[in-house]
Amino acid sequence: MSTDDSVAAVLIKCDGGVAIAVKAVPGASRSKVVRVLGDRLKVAVTAPPEGGKANNALCALLADVFNVPPRDVRVTAGQTRPQKTVQVDGVGLCEAVERLEKVLG
Repeated sequence: MSTDDSVAAVLIKCDGGVAIAVKAVPGASRSKVVRVLGDRLKVAVTAPPEGGKANNALCALLADVFNVPPRDVRVTAGQTRPQKTVQVDGVGLCEAVERLEKVLG
């Protein structure tokens, strides 16, 4: 599987942007986009999984990756689970693939 295929596999085009299938890892030593893990993007955040702190950190990190305001990123499914769907508004599918490939190296 090529990098294109694996990155594209975690993205879904939706109204106004893209949805990303995420495997969130709270309480990590540093926040970063780790890699594509199957059909999910593994993202580590330093925030603990309590009171929405990890979700907020996840959204802030992805806002930075996609260069959009934090208000344009939100968890739409899986708020209390590691497997989440995160919507990023204002980003096209091609741009999202390019940005993720750049972050993943």
